[in-house]
Amino acid sequence: MTLGNTDSAEVYIVDDDPLVRNALSIVLSRAGYQVKGFAEGASFLAAARSRTPACVILDVHMPGQSGLDILKELNAQQYPAPIFIISGAGDIPMAVEAIKNGAFDFIEKPFDATTAVTRVREATEAWSRRAKQANGAESLPRTFPGCDQLTSRERDVLGQIAGGFSNKQAGRELGISPRTIEVHRARIMEKLGAKNAADLVRIVLSEGRGA
Repeated sequence: MTLGNTDSAEVYIVDDDPLVRNALSIVLSRAGYQVKGFAEGASFLAAARSRTPACVILDVHMPGQSGLDILKELNAQQYPAPIFIISGAGDIPMAVEAIKNGAFDFIEKPFDATTAVTRVREATEAWSRRAKQANGAESLPRTFPGCDQLTSRERDVLGQIAGGFSNKQAGRELGISPRTIEVHRARIMEKLGAKNAADLVRIVLSEGRGA
């Protein structure tokens, strides 16, 4: 039960570097996942539209279409599986942009085999919990000022913030890194016009009490 239902869990790896694809394929296969690799975006998009994997690992730098282009074409905000972006240290702004465009989280290069397997496992388990529990979003009022501007993932993160969880605790619950929680928190505050986390909770809960 360490990896959940990995016998049928399929992971798509999209990277033009065959060494990266092979390395990830080996470690994820050993962990019990079925792995399918893609060297460019077009073949991945065709496969992703016809079949939903358990998880996607997508390189930011792709020939032809970038990882960002692929996220937009796939409409990643609505895609029913977590999508990781692989990025180097110099690609952090691009990774943040990827999260804004629906990426679940990012894995920073260089990474080791254990990290890749752990991140995939945590993401798929959190995704499964989210489908069953909405990861705290159910505790939010149905409506509050600006709620229609938030994505479902931002509502999940807001549910954690409203519950008083730290970035680290929220990340653990949602299966994403604390850094990515911070990206979502900043986006939520910007959308709702909140100055800080306390202000954010006030906006949400005051409306809830008035309902």
